[in-house]
Amino acid sequence: MRTSSLVPLFAGALLLSACAHDPVPDPQPQLTDGPKETPVQDDNPLFTASTLQYQAPDFAAIELDHFRPAFERGMEEHTAEIEAIANAAEPASFDNTLVAMERSGELIERTASVFFSLTGTVSNEGLRTLQSELAPLLSAHADSITLNPKLFARVEAVYQARDQLSGEDKRLAEEVYARFVRAGAKLDEAAKVQIREINSELSKLTTDFSQNLLAASTNSAVIVEDVAELAGLSEADIKGLAAAATEAGHEGKYLINLLNTTRQPVLSSLENRALRQRVWEASAQRGVADNGPALLRIVELRAAKAKLLGYPTWAAYVLEEQMAKTPQAVLKILDDLAPKAAAKAKAEAQQIQKAIKADKAKAGGNFEVQAWDWAYYAEKVRAKQFDLDEAEIRAYFELENVLQNGLFFTMGKLYGIRFEERKDLPVYHPDVRTFEVFEEDGTSIGLFYADYYAREGKRGGAWMNAIVPQTKLLGRKPVIVNVLNIPKPAKGEPTLLTFAEATTMFHEMGHGVHGLFSDAVYPSLAGTSVPRDYVEFPSQFEEDWLIDPLVISNVAKHYETGEPIPKPLLDKLLASRKFNQGFDSLEYLGAALLDMEWHLISSGAAISDAAAFEEQALTKHGVNYAPVPPRYKSTFFAHTFAGGYSAGYYAYLWTEVLAADAFAYMGTQGGLTRANGDKFRELILSKGNTVDPMAQYVSYRGQEPTVDALLKRRGLVGE
Repeated sequence: MRTSSLVPLFAGALLLSACAHDPVPDPQPQLTDGPKETPVQDDNPLFTASTLQYQAPDFAAIELDHFRPAFERGMEEHTAEIEAIANAAEPASFDNTLVAMERSGELIERTASVFFSLTGTVSNEGLRTLQSELAPLLSAHADSITLNPKLFARVEAVYQARDQLSGEDKRLAEEVYARFVRAGAKLDEAAKVQIREINSELSKLTTDFSQNLLAASTNSAVIVEDVAELAGLSEADIKGLAAAATEAGHEGKYLINLLNTTRQPVLSSLENRALRQRVWEASAQRGVADNGPALLRIVELRAAKAKLLGYPTWAAYVLEEQMAKTPQAVLKILDDLAPKAAAKAKAEAQQIQKAIKADKAKAGGNFEVQAWDWAYYAEKVRAKQFDLDEAEIRAYFELENVLQNGLFFTMGKLYGIRFEERKDLPVYHPDVRTFEVFEEDGTSIGLFYADYYAREGKRGGAWMNAIVPQTKLLGRKPVIVNVLNIPKPAKGEPTLLTFAEATTMFHEMGHGVHGLFSDAVYPSLAGTSVPRDYVEFPSQFEEDWLIDPLVISNVAKHYETGEPIPKPLLDKLLASRKFNQGFDSLEYLGAALLDMEWHLISSGAAISDAAAFEEQALTKHGVNYAPVPPRYKSTFFAHTFAGGYSAGYYAYLWTEVLAADAFAYMGTQGGLTRANGDKFRELILSKGNTVDPMAQYVSYRGQEPTVDALLKRRGLVGE
């Protein structure tokens, strides 16, 4: 996933905050907790642009105490810059208003970029406390810009004369004007006061939701005392759980950390049904006490804000600027797919029930499949149908090999780029690796950080962040990070990936090249600053390259012998990709529909029970099937209550339509070729938000997308 904007400052790049999504790392000296009040230091490294290549942050020099004074000075400087623009004596022009705004806020942008990268990856008590304190201040600062009447008058004047502009200039005028209007610039003063109050409370609540979830996930981690309970896990996995327990202070025990999804990876292997239930319930019940009330208030405030801005619901407000445009368009695609997904999931359940019956001696008797049983018995069905052993597959997907001979190999074939590791640049954690990215002719494009291992203080899931976004206006090249949460093996053991984890690496690199190849003048239109239901398109498009014959033959090699994966095993692996797609599709649809229903609540509606609302919403759309719960339950649905995907989680499906259609089209044009990659780079990846997203797609594809390729990709229709 792509990270979300924290506050729309419209100055420099958008401020970024990772979406919420596990053993304590060695303490990082630069991030130790410090006092709340600190003097403004003249030697604060955040006060001036980093002298490192491409202004990459000097993480070795940045301390926790540097952030507060940098934010404070940054807001002061930015306020002065905005006031100078708003009160300029000269008539409003594109250059003295919009370009000046794009140039403003350098210090606060730089500080926020570093700060919110760290809160998502190496969070500690000091960072979390400061984040909570800053959230309402940053919200108020953003409001002081978008609700400034003199500034808006100048923005509006440029917008009214937009026909004198062209290309990216005209796009910027349209986008900035729309953002100001959507922020409340046209409201009367009383309504603006209400908007400010709502924004301030929302910023606190969404920060609280994220921090509550991080704490709940840590506190809900499952401690196992008897290794016998871990039957079914590999020796390497058990060593990893023991190491995690030791690092968390539970010497001699085993710690199962929770990922930020309802289902957990270990459920596919654990033989002990009681432990499976314990793990699943720990996951599914996270955040109820703290995040239940928080999410109800978030929903209430969003609905009230939408009403003030003239929209019937928050979903209507959000979707106006997305490709989908309306909630009705989103619900149509979700509801059209739901019956097919539910029917396929229930057909899969019949096969799983047969596996349970066949396994009754070990399991202790017959029982109906429950959510904590599905992954375990689905793996048995998959193994029987395709004769697959997950451990055997993982042996052919060692992390370094996937990175070098899979991911980087593919990017070279497709786009002609190469990655050279840099060990001279400071990083924020020892597990992070840095690469410089070069064109085929040796021209340096930017920097790429790879942060792949799970750890304490790191949000779950996977995401991309632009630490330094590309912009021609400011002369900046991109500094991009990909973040995953792959369990770190015990010291000396290889990192063997599931096929899904390897696919996620390709997915996040899709976001990565979207940022690296950005070729925009203005920072607020650069890279991944595109609608939510477009931003996942490049990432989902890149996923399928892993199964390209040339790529898979280059990457799938045994970590010990170097032998390529046997063709019969590879054929079974590829054939099995469409297995369990009923579960996967229904699980996703449940979450997407929950997100939509929460944000279709109108202002004034009284919702007092989050669990009851969740049950009713799922039933309404025919996706309330106990063995297949939503991918995210509401109390740990960080995408929608802490991140930037409110009324937007549907975007993964919407963009998968684009990705499947585009990938199928590229297959008809010769597949993995440099010519195909160059075309995709030029017409999609380089454009950012400088051109309307659907216009980008049509310019590349020659027509609007259809769902045909998606249905085949998910195995919901025949080939």
